[in-house]
Amino acid sequence: MAIRRSSGAGDDAAFTQQALSHIDSLYGTALRLTRRAADAEDLVQDTYLKAFRSAHQFEPGTNLKAWLFTILHNTFRNRIRHDGRNPVDVDSEAVERASSDGPSDPSPEQILTRQTLDADLQAALDALPEAFRQAVWLRDVEELSYAEMAQVLDVPIGTVMSRISRGRRALSEGLQARRARAAERRLAGAGKMRLTRHG
Repeated sequence: MAIRRSSGAGDDAAFTQQALSHIDSLYGTALRLTRRAADAEDLVQDTYLKAFRSAHQFEPGTNLKAWLFTILHNTFRNRIRHDGRNPVDVDSEAVERASSDGPSDPSPEQILTRQTLDADLQAALDALPEAFRQAVWLRDVEELSYAEMAQVLDVPIGTVMSRISRGRRALSEGLQARRARAAERRLAGAGKMRLTRHG
């Protein structure tokens, strides 16, 4: 559905409805970027706030989803720059304790994402360097074009293509390594069971 912008309230409502239809995609990407549900929610909220304030700058007939992803990534980059100037003191022991405890109540989005991606793929994707993880996610999950990704990530199309290629290769290698380790553990466990029965 193409959005025609004028000054009417109906056009504003159509723009809002179209923009909000991408909330799940934006949240999934924000969660990949921030790796924390609360930070992802804040990032999506800031993205929509900026989008609605700048709705008059959106060019009708262009890809609204790509425009929103551009805002999301720019907002994330600005936060990273800002956080780099304001370092936070971290209690390493508290972080270790918290990470070993695991998340208490996953959000519905986290549950859906984890159900959609199998555990090995999820872990291999999370292990990718950020630039590759973003490229693979935007292309293979969000299905953005190379041109849209170049705009969102603010890099040349050649860089986008390189990151997708290298990211997919690293993802494949990571999956193969994880599955090989899992197979070795199963074999080692089966061998111990045989020794226990015969011993």
